[in-house]
Amino acid sequence: MTASPNIVLVHGAWADGSSWSAVVGRLQAAGYSVTAPQFPLTSLAADIARLRLALGRQDGPTVVAGHSYGGQIMTALGTDAPNVAGLVYIAAFGLDEGESIGGLLQQGPPTPALRNLDIDAEGFAWLPQDDFVNHFAADVDPAQAKVMHAVQQPLHTSALAEVMGAPAWKSLPSWYLVADGDEAIPPDAERQFAARMGADTIEVASNHVAMVSHPDEVVERIVTAATAVAAG
Repeated sequence: MTASPNIVLVHGAWADGSSWSAVVGRLQAAGYSVTAPQFPLTSLAADIARLRLALGRQDGPTVVAGHSYGGQIMTALGTDAPNVAGLVYIAAFGLDEGESIGGLLQQGPPTPALRNLDIDAEGFAWLPQDDFVNHFAADVDPAQAKVMHAVQQPLHTSALAEVMGAPAWKSLPSWYLVADGDEAIPPDAERQFAARMGADTIEVASNHVAMVSHPDEVVERIVTAATAVAAG
C-alpha cells in the first residue's frame, strides 16, 4: 500500500465537526482527503450509523481519529469496520468489551468538567458555560471557548450506559494521544486505554480538547498512523 489513506475525524460530546478545524486545515495542506462529519449524539447507534455512512463514502483505506466520546463511536464499529485501516484516539474513550462510559466514570469522583451536567427534559446532557470554559476547554482562549460552548451539541445520557461489544481496536492498529491535564477524562484512564490496546502513544501537556489547543501534536498522531498504514 503506497497511496495516502483517507482521514475521517469523529468529534465527541459537547462539540461538533468544527472542533477539528485546525486539524483539518493542516491535513488538507499535507495532501490528505479529510472528512469531519456531524454526529447527532442522540444515541450510540445513531452515531455509529453516521460513521458507517461516512466510511462508505471513502474510496479506499481510511484512518479514523476520534476525540473523547468519538472514541466510543469508532471503537463500537467492532469487527465490521469497512475501509478502516487504523484508529487514532485523541484523549478518547477506548473501552473494552463489557465496559460502559458511565461505569468507568463512576469509579471515581466526577471530573471537574463533568461534575455539573445539566440534564434536560429529553435526557440530553449539557455543559454549563463555567465548566466548559474553565475545565472542558481550559487551555483554549476564553473567547474561543465561549463560542465552542455556544455551539455545543449535547449528548443523550443513554450513551453513557451503552455496554461495549467487541472493540475495534482489538483487530486494528491504534495510536493514542494522552492529554495529561485532561479534566474531563482522567489522564490515568487514558493511559490505561492506550496500554491495553497496545497503542503507539504520546503524552501532551494539554487539557481535554487537544485538537483545538494542540493541533500540531494531534496532526502528528494522525500522520504517523497514516504513514504506517500506507507503508503496509
